[in-house]
Amino acid sequence: MTGTAITLSGALTGADAFTRAVMMTRTARADEIDELGHVNNAVYLVWAQEVATAHWCAIAGEALMDAYVWVALRHEIDYRDQVLEGETVEIRTWLGAAAGPRFVRHVDIRKPSARRPSAEVVTQWCLIDAATRKPRRVGPEILEPFGVSGG
Repeated sequence: MTGTAITLSGALTGADAFTRAVMMTRTARADEIDELGHVNNAVYLVWAQEVATAHWCAIAGEALMDAYVWVALRHEIDYRDQVLEGETVEIRTWLGAAAGPRFVRHVDIRKPSARRPSAEVVTQWCLIDAATRKPRRVGPEILEPFGVSGG
């Protein structure tokens, strides 16, 4: 996390599709711009992790955060449109399928009112038991607070 306070909007529970996604906004800073004059590709991944972490922290509560940690197994990023310094983007996230310890999270990064995203990120996260450091099946204790089926 960048140390910037993150404000989420939208319904935190039931975020299982773009139309029901949790959202935060970011304005591209000078230190996020690459030699081509637009947001560096790696910054999109930072933004995706920020919104995912903020969503988890907003819902999970102390008990779940003490019991579990998440690690990223795979990121897929499609870059579609540049974001320039000073431009604001809306970063939406929603949950996809859960299978065993894996949980898919989607992130859509786009300029306000844009018809297409600047970037789309799909991450496979793995739930880890904080005490044993071993993968743990995503079960009702995770799905219910988030208001999703995970299917």
